[in-house]
Amino acid sequence: MSEQTIELTPTRPYLARAIYEWICDNQLTPYLLVDATQPHTDVPQQFVKDGQIVLNIVPHAVHQLLISNDAITFSARFGGVSKDIYVPIQAVLGIYARENGQGLFFDPEEYANLAPVEDTLEPETQETTEPTKKKPTLRILD
Repeated sequence: MSEQTIELTPTRPYLARAIYEWICDNQLTPYLLVDATQPHTDVPQQFVKDGQIVLNIVPHAVHQLLISNDAITFSARFGGVSKDIYVPIQAVLGIYARENGQGLFFDPEEYANLAPVEDTLEPETQETTEPTKKKPTLRILD
């Protein structure tokens, strides 16, 4: 019997969804710690400190929150101005409760060996060189 390497998907999006649900079920305030320096991360830059931002994602403060396997997206108000937020899942450093700090913080290297997100976000700028096998992805567009 030969050994085959099975490539597993990262656990980060699954754990983030579970911890978010746990925090909300316990009437706590979920905070999302984000590496704002990651490509395609769209957060209010005026609140970024040392390359990171903490976002309050309590259900009554955000609109259309979606925690997918690829990104966390929602709309929220910052200084009275509505902004659409896009956080690639590899930019999520942690999710925790404001009141007690309980939650999960993720290994920043978890996504280091995976293909960059740029390949799936801008297909019109890709050059057709040699075909690569990739898992299919699904993006919801408004």
